[in-house]
Amino acid sequence: MKKIPLYLVLIMGALVSVGPYLLTLNAAFKSKQEILTSEPWALPANPIFSNFGEVWSRYDFATFVVNSVIVAVAVTIGQLVFSTLAAYAFARLDFPGRDQLFWAYIATLMVPQIVTLVPTFIIVRELGLVDTHVGLIMPFVFGFLMPYGVFLVRQYFKTIPSSIEDAARIDGAGTFTILWRVMIPMAKPILGTLAIISFVNTWNNLLWPLIITHSESTRVITRGIAQMQSQFNQEYHLILAASTMALLPLVAVFLVFQRHIVRSIALSGMK
Repeated sequence: MKKIPLYLVLIMGALVSVGPYLLTLNAAFKSKQEILTSEPWALPANPIFSNFGEVWSRYDFATFVVNSVIVAVAVTIGQLVFSTLAAYAFARLDFPGRDQLFWAYIATLMVPQIVTLVPTFIIVRELGLVDTHVGLIMPFVFGFLMPYGVFLVRQYFKTIPSSIEDAARIDGAGTFTILWRVMIPMAKPILGTLAIISFVNTWNNLLWPLIITHSESTRVITRGIAQMQSQFNQEYHLILAASTMALLPLVAVFLVFQRHIVRSIALSGMK
């Protein structure tokens, strides 16, 4: 009985968090007139599934989805690879200035992303990568705009006992063998968490695609929905249908990796 107030607070917090998504899903099946005249929580009188088909037919939505998948998957893989390599170096390798370099890099977490956008854009422009997939991907892969991954994985590596690594070295394993066969298998929970964070952040990112792209061939889904708002104006049923479809990959990614998140939290707590 003592836990009932706690459960009520948690339920209320969950409803506040999930509420906007439920409203979006509910409105995606309504007509334009019904969205404007009915209560937000009212269920559709006659669910309209054609809203989704109309988005695909009236707008090049398939291209936006494909571009978003390409960019999000590439950034996620790049973050996993480069963050793991850098994190292992900062956590396990001994070289002059290691800690100072790490904290200098992590200090960039305190710099608002908007501050680094202009310098990053200038670098990408000078490389001739404006309005290209590489220009969308590169700043996030190398941590210019997303340095959190190195910190996250490094902190997890620090919790792994050094005796395990020492035993592998006694058996003749080299640095890359230890990283690949010992550290990475033990770090799967935190790498799964990093994969979700990277994918979700990249999928939802609007500001960088808005700056770096201008043609439909490189337009991602967030940029496409923003364009729809200006083109379709008051046709909220189409915009909400597009937003609902944009949410589906995020739900799928979370369902696939959620056990890794729970496990990483549990292991971190035990440490």
